[in-house]
Amino acid sequence: MTVPGPVARCGSACALALSTLILMTARPLDGQLISIKTVPIAQGDQFDIFPSQHQGMGGVSIALADTLLDPFRNPARGARLAVPRLFASPTFYGVSKGTGGGRTLPLATFAQRGAWYGGLSLAVQEVDPSRTPSASDVVFGPPPLPSGFVGVVNPGPPPPPPQSHGNAYASALLGTTLAGPRVSLAASFSWARLKAVDGVEVLYPGSQGIDQFGHVVDVRLGLQKEWPGERSLDAVLLHNRFAMSQDVTYADLFWDPSTQRALERSRLDRELERTETWGLHLQYERPLAASGWRIGWIATGNLMSHPKIPDYEIMSIPRDPGRSHAYQLGIGVSRINGPAMFGLDAVYEPIWSHTYATAAVPAETARGDTIPVGGKTIENRFRFSNALFRMGVGRELPIGSRPRAADWQLGIAVHAIHYWLSQEDHVQDASRAREDWWVEWTPTWGLTLRFPELELRYSGRVTTGTGRPRTQTDGFVLNDPAALRAGGLLVAPNGPLTLEGVSVVTHQFSLSLPLH
Repeated sequence: MTVPGPVARCGSACALALSTLILMTARPLDGQLISIKTVPIAQGDQFDIFPSQHQGMGGVSIALADTLLDPFRNPARGARLAVPRLFASPTFYGVSKGTGGGRTLPLATFAQRGAWYGGLSLAVQEVDPSRTPSASDVVFGPPPLPSGFVGVVNPGPPPPPPQSHGNAYASALLGTTLAGPRVSLAASFSWARLKAVDGVEVLYPGSQGIDQFGHVVDVRLGLQKEWPGERSLDAVLLHNRFAMSQDVTYADLFWDPSTQRALERSRLDRELERTETWGLHLQYERPLAASGWRIGWIATGNLMSHPKIPDYEIMSIPRDPGRSHAYQLGIGVSRINGPAMFGLDAVYEPIWSHTYATAAVPAETARGDTIPVGGKTIENRFRFSNALFRMGVGRELPIGSRPRAADWQLGIAVHAIHYWLSQEDHVQDASRAREDWWVEWTPTWGLTLRFPELELRYSGRVTTGTGRPRTQTDGFVLNDPAALRAGGLLVAPNGPLTLEGVSVVTHQFSLSLPLH
């Protein structure tokens, strides 16, 4: 699927690609966690909640230190906070066309005592759901029907509007600095209780309601080594476990012979999503010969195991375990020239992923063979060649006698996603290949005000090039009432999948207060 504009349409082939890898990236603290997407689904900035010095500069980070955000990426960088601080960063995001949004209030504090340092952060969050047309939105027309059958089926009043749900986050880190070798060692533990992951509702059209519940655990070990001449090496070893359950309620129609009517009954399906990630991140920085310039390199690797991927109703294709290998190789440069600042990152992302479906019952193949229970019926192999580009500028402004009283920032981030799918259908003895790509654009901006007692920051960003899935249908006409008598009919829009272009706008206000 090529996405040339704000609206992307795709048929069953696109739906199959979407079915395998859509919400594997819904995890907090995503520094050094590489996202995988096979369709340009808009994902709200639900987990980008912590303060950052350079968010307004496109989020450049390879060769430009960010003392606010870096400890959440590498706990060893907490040693760079010279004085105890308290942070608060209220964050608000919204998806256009009423398709989602959320609000988050994180609080964090960092302190040092001798060679030891530590931090604690807590956050509460409210996520607004998004809905696609439900079963009650589908129109039933009265075709020719047998005598005694009511021609117009009315499932009844629509379900109540979905309610917002709250999430909670907690994170702690502890580290120490060895002054002689100038080495910092630290560990962090993060936990999230999730009642809502943004955008999940749109993957189950026709559902009457969705209850989500789960958690995320993220453990990191960080090291930072510094040498004379402002050279440094970072290393982070991480383990991330994402586990969600989704209880999806549907309304099924069935034939009631006593009343000679099509009636409605509820059905509850539980879908599970599990992803475990092991990751290693290396980053090296050093100054260049030219005054004010720095250069940095990163190398990141993620090994992901997917024990369970949900059977999203919008695709109606079962999936089973899979594995992914994702990598990042990047270079960044920055320059600080008096009050002016510039940064640029360029990152290449090669990714390989293998997912498959297994037979729940023995399946006969087109060749006449039989696939046993548990045998692979479909195999999907993805190969990604993605690119990430970030660039930004900023400048400090004097106010009165204070030369660094304020600054402004402008930037842009571009994420180009390009992949090839090779699929083997062992039941039909067929194979196919397809190539898909799209580009996500994120302009950013920021403003900072500094006072002797505190520092106030604002940053904003808008992401375009993505969409929310919808289904198109001209209504469902019940031509064969015997289908109801035979055992039931799931009433759900079953037209082609359509991605309606949307934009995600995020505003963050942060307060940094030194605790002298």
